[in-house]
Amino acid sequence: MQGALNSPLTDRGRAQAWRQAEILNSLDLRGFEVLCSPQGRAFETAAIALARQVAEVRTDDRLREIGMGDWAGKMRAQLLEGEQVSSGPDGELGLYECAPGGEGFARLEMRVAGFLADLKGPSVLITHGITSRMIRALVTGVGRHGIAGMGCGQGVVYHLHSGMQNRLE
Repeated sequence: MQGALNSPLTDRGRAQAWRQAEILNSLDLRGFEVLCSPQGRAFETAAIALARQVAEVRTDDRLREIGMGDWAGKMRAQLLEGEQVSSGPDGELGLYECAPGGEGFARLEMRVAGFLADLKGPSVLITHGITSRMIRALVTGVGRHGIAGMGCGQGVVYHLHSGMQNRLE
């Protein structure tokens, strides 16, 4: 449960960022603003995925990953002793909501909604799993209660336009 903790990309993470570069290099991003989470793993992803296309990447703290409070840095299996915990890319989404001292979905939704309201035009966003789900949930109109259905994945790009989400692979 990394949350706001920083970590470098793994070899697998770098390979996923190179896959995103392939996807993004097939798109014309002229006129797009590029905004990234200030967390190192996101910024490293941006550097790999967008190196051939953009000269500047701005960071915005509102794109950081959901805060995990007391659970930051702990393994999911440590959190709920004796219970089966999903080991998928984002794990059990309910864990993000009930982390002691954590941000929770309502505050994440407020943070992300403020960010989206400030966007001035077409943008490329480099963020994290749960924050990405919340952005996509708000843009598509399903809201925070629909984040479980937003899908996830590393090494992919989501294109959001006119309230629709399209996963590019």
